[in-house]
Amino acid sequence: MLRLYATVAAGGFRRFAAYRVATAAGVFTNTVFGLVLSSTYIALWHERPSLGGYSMDDALAYVWIGQALITVCGLMGGGFEDELIERIRTGDIAVDLYRPADLQAWWFSANAGRTAYQLLGRGVAPMAVGALVFHFTLPSGPGGWLAFLLAVALGSVVGFALWYLVAMSAFWLLDGQGVVQVAWLAGLFFSGMLLPLNVFPGTLGELARLLPWASLLQVPADVYLGRYEGWELAGAYGFQGCWALVLLGAGRAAQGAATRKVVVQGG
Repeated sequence: MLRLYATVAAGGFRRFAAYRVATAAGVFTNTVFGLVLSSTYIALWHERPSLGGYSMDDALAYVWIGQALITVCGLMGGGFEDELIERIRTGDIAVDLYRPADLQAWWFSANAGRTAYQLLGRGVAPMAVGALVFHFTLPSGPGGWLAFLLAVALGSVVGFALWYLVAMSAFWLLDGQGVVQVAWLAGLFFSGMLLPLNVFPGTLGELARLLPWASLLQVPADVYLGRYEGWELAGAYGFQGCWALVLLGAGRAAQGAATRKVVVQGG
């Protein structure tokens, strides 16, 4: 069974690797937005040095980390939920349910392949461009990079779990685009894509840092910037891991309820 899921993951990687023009367009878009956001952050940090506890170099690194992780961690969409929602709407999901594989595990594996490709295809290039144009903070040695990559991997799992739950809503709503739009806005705001969550004031900031979207960007960025050490780093991973387990469990529960619903309706 593990070989099956490994094959699905490899297929997900190859599928997205085939669209080289789309990848190039994505890299260009991320780079342009990175340049725009960097200019905005420079102006903001000139007025408010050490805003959110970040130096100017930290803030610029945060911008380019965000651009690198948009598709990797699903900040603005998981990259698979539209397809899954459409299969539910048309009834093609019945074919998926007949496969000798778990539905959630199948899509998780496919998404893992997509994530790996997006990290290489759309993650590395924008950060490289940003590093050439601006001076920003880099991890202190290979250990810092490995710690960051682990946080990214956990963030991608949380991102998948969030968007899988969104897709499952289509079993009851039939058209899940409304839920997709709400989740898109929540991800844009609460992941820290617009501004680091450390900048959010008072109760809003405390709440935002407790929500699962913080696992997608804020936590990986802070790991990259070396703001966690020792047990604090373990706690950051634990935060991401707990949300991953909770959301994957919720997705499995929704899948079970949806499967019973399909069977009851004779689907």
